[in-house]
Amino acid sequence: MDRLHINEIFYSLQGEGTRAGMPCVFVRFAGCNLHCVWCDTEYSRRADSAKLAMTRDELMAKILGYNCEFIEFTGGEPMLEPALPEITKTLCEMGYTVAIETNGSIMLNELDGRVVKIVDVKCPGSGCAESFLLENIDFLRCRDEVKFVIALPNDLDFARDFVLHHNLSGKCGAVLFSIVPGSLSLKDVADFILQNRLDVRLQVQLHKLIWGADAVGV
Repeated sequence: MDRLHINEIFYSLQGEGTRAGMPCVFVRFAGCNLHCVWCDTEYSRRADSAKLAMTRDELMAKILGYNCEFIEFTGGEPMLEPALPEITKTLCEMGYTVAIETNGSIMLNELDGRVVKIVDVKCPGSGCAESFLLENIDFLRCRDEVKFVIALPNDLDFARDFVLHHNLSGKCGAVLFSIVPGSLSLKDVADFILQNRLDVRLQVQLHKLIWGADAVGV
């Protein structure tokens, strides 16, 4: 039986996005098809970083055992797992709020419409700025979020132009600007958003404020 490549499963507070602060079960898959310069989960990037090899039924039992209605699949890159669309559909049918955090380089057409998609658009500072599939914009819905991780001043220009050119704020529930720690200041990014009158949300990584920047499993 095929097994899923999982780096870790843990129960914590959602640290980012419109649901920040909410209790959440996180399933972090191992393996990613990109290598962002600033990646803060480098320990899960390689496929052989999997610490757990679970069947679909084993994973479902583990998730349900937490008795939490909000579940997020992340990575690594969760869309590399062929079984994930069916797993998320099943959880949605059971009444759970299900989110997938994905790097935007893999087509999202197979995901159930009830799944909350948290989609990265990689800025130049990531080293992977050409990775986003523009076709995925067509699959955005009002519950979904698009995230830009900002590391350099020209990342701000890139993100602004992308948001405006594709009318992202009108195609999803929230557009998020997140700052790589130690790069730009919150004030500089806040000023940029206000000066350009962008309909976006500046976010901080709540989990890092609570448990520290290097904590794992939170």
